[in-house]
Amino acid sequence: MISIINYNTGNLLSIKRMLKKVCELDVFITNDSELISQSSKIILPGVGHFDYGIQQLNNSGLIPLLNDLVFKKKIPILGICLGAQLMTRGSEEGLENGLGWVEAETVAFDRSRFPNSFKIPHMGWNDINIEKECSLFFDMPNQIRFYFVHGFHLLMDNYHDIWLTTEYGYRFCAAYQVKNIYACQFHPEKSHKFGMKLMENFANI
Repeated sequence: MISIINYNTGNLLSIKRMLKKVCELDVFITNDSELISQSSKIILPGVGHFDYGIQQLNNSGLIPLLNDLVFKKKIPILGICLGAQLMTRGSEEGLENGLGWVEAETVAFDRSRFPNSFKIPHMGWNDINIEKECSLFFDMPNQIRFYFVHGFHLLMDNYHDIWLTTEYGYRFCAAYQVKNIYACQFHPEKSHKFGMKLMENFANI
């Protein structure tokens, strides 16, 4: 069973529809702690402002349960976009502390390194660079690219935690993996066959 955490932010239905196409597991959009505790996989989605997202997650009362599932029971979890950012220590976008699950910060794009034609937020399809092997890329189609929508990006303390990079003005982390924690700045649910394969592989971990 896969639980998509509902904390009032994120493309929940799009993620669920894609998962239902690529796996036979039960998929639920939920904030029910009993249901989440029975999950074999968890997805933490998210779209919007960092502080709003972490406040909504705090208000849900689910953080202690998620900490237990991720760190004690080692349940695979996938953070998507804002969800990936919330797993860091914090963000330049706001004042709230993040979950602190990974050694990383969420930072604003450095506009001084951009050509004048570049705009924020970064929106559109980008090619990616594979920095380390990851099971979520098993049998991935060639010419891999994903769809991005974001104004802040991930800055990892440790290079070995970076799974994918991409470039927009300069190279930055597009996805990371730390043990059972997987996270991507892009939106697999908007990335057609590439996103479908990634989600299928996550379901099959």
